Amino acid sequence: MAQVSSNAGALAAQLEARAAVAVPAATAVVRHHAMILEAAIRAGASGRPGPGVQTGDYQRSWTTEVHATPAGVEAIVGTARPQAARLEYGFSGADSLGRVYHQPPFPHVGPAVQRVEPLFLAGMARVAEAVAG
Repeated sequence: MAQVSSNAGALAAQLEARAAVAVPAATAVVRHHAMILEAAIRAGASGRPGPGVQTGDYQRSWTTEVHATPAGVEAIVGTARPQAARLEYGFSGADSLGRVYHQPPFPHVGPAVQRVEPLFLAGMARVAEAVAG
């Protein structure tokens, strides 16, 4: 008769211990960089080369939400203002009231994402290194 043994219990304990460190650290990195992204978008939407400022309402409309999901942590940086896409991508044509516009794009979201993305990836790499120990 053959006897089989496993270190599954010890491995599970190690994985749980690392998860206890990884999840809060990853959440902190996601939250931090989402807030940096929101600030960069607001700054980019504060005059040229981004959209001009009329009242400041559009800049104030940007928000950040951070959620735990079954897959990990996610951050949503966004606005519910209808002019967001028009400002980012431009608009040529008639609107719903028949007014004709030829508005150039004033990118402020895309450039902010491009600036923050490498910082975020570096932060997550540090979390991975710390967890791998």
